[in-house]
Amino acid sequence: MSDVLTSTPPVVTIADIESAHKRIASTVVRTPTIACPALSRLTGADITLKLENLQAIGSFKERGAANKMALLTPEERARGVITVSAGNHAQGVARQASLLGIDATIVMPRFTPATKVAATQAWGANVVLAGDDFAQASETAAELQKQDGRVLVHPFNDPAVIAGQGTAALELLQDAPEIDTVVVPVGGGGLIGGFATVMAALRPDVEVIGVQVEAYASLSNFPQEDGPTLGGSTIAEGIAVTKLGDHCLNAFRNRISKILVVSELQVESAITTLAEKAKQVCEGAGATGLAAVLAYPELFTGRRVALPLSGGNINARILANTILRSLLRDGRILRLIFQIPDRPGMLADISARIGNYGGNIIEVSHHRLFASPSVQTAELLVMVEARDTEHAHQIETDLARHYIVRRD
Repeated sequence: MSDVLTSTPPVVTIADIESAHKRIASTVVRTPTIACPALSRLTGADITLKLENLQAIGSFKERGAANKMALLTPEERARGVITVSAGNHAQGVARQASLLGIDATIVMPRFTPATKVAATQAWGANVVLAGDDFAQASETAAELQKQDGRVLVHPFNDPAVIAGQGTAALELLQDAPEIDTVVVPVGGGGLIGGFATVMAALRPDVEVIGVQVEAYASLSNFPQEDGPTLGGSTIAEGIAVTKLGDHCLNAFRNRISKILVVSELQVESAITTLAEKAKQVCEGAGATGLAAVLAYPELFTGRRVALPLSGGNINARILANTILRSLLRDGRILRLIFQIPDRPGMLADISARIGNYGGNIIEVSHHRLFASPSVQTAELLVMVEARDTEHAHQIETDLARHYIVRRD
């Protein structure tokens, strides 16, 4: 996709973003901005959420796609569009193409989850599966673009796309003018480029902070130039970008204060916290803002912090597993292994003791033949839900008075 990378990228202005906001108003959801008292109590900051997870495609990405495609000439629309994406941008381009009557080809890596492929195809786009990752898929997209003469709608490195993403920041300031800090996920850089442009023009007193996940922390040495990343699997796949776009860097380089880096486990905990405290389903990339607030409390205590929840497209199985993993780490789910005499009544007694302490048994597994060290004993694995860490400790302590038990 080298044709969109230039040495002198154009500047995105507040006028560009204000025009984009009017241009896409009829096809993009004006998402709610809400205060979240539960998160405020938890973090010590006054937390406001911009709910981009409630877009029609479940992500802010449609804003940029909508603006870029609305600017196409009749001749360009007739040629059709092409893009490369593993998820949210693909759906944004596909939906906007459907609304505008434009033929769209979407190149997605071969291992893109079937649910995302199906969601993109549902909007009528032609999906091509090619390459093992974004870079390889981009090579195929470049070949098809040259072959078919389609217009490229880049996922992030395009001034029109950056301007579209910035419209979320305009709405945020209109709905929550009291904020003094905004924490924005950074992948390719389009979203933070738009946010930084808006804040610099309209509210230069608002501190803009970027956040990346460890495996893709290309800006960990900010404000120095971006460096190499580890890469690999991450729950924050929406910001799993190895190199930022130069247009995007130009839009935010001198307009943000810092970049924070969060771990995979911190992102998982943030996803769970958003589900429990804010009642919001959020994908990994969208939860990184809260992850940063929780990981660096000294930077945010007492401040009025806005968090754009940039997307909600998380696989149901991944969401369930993420929540369970977080509960296990927090001690709210116990996996207890008992060595018990192989005689009637043992399971009933253990169940009664857990119930008397208010624990909720989720799962029981009973083994006699292979896991037990003696033919006269049985191994019992019990998964128990507790209210909190202290409650879990009380349950475990009482059981240990009567049985040989250990945590798994």
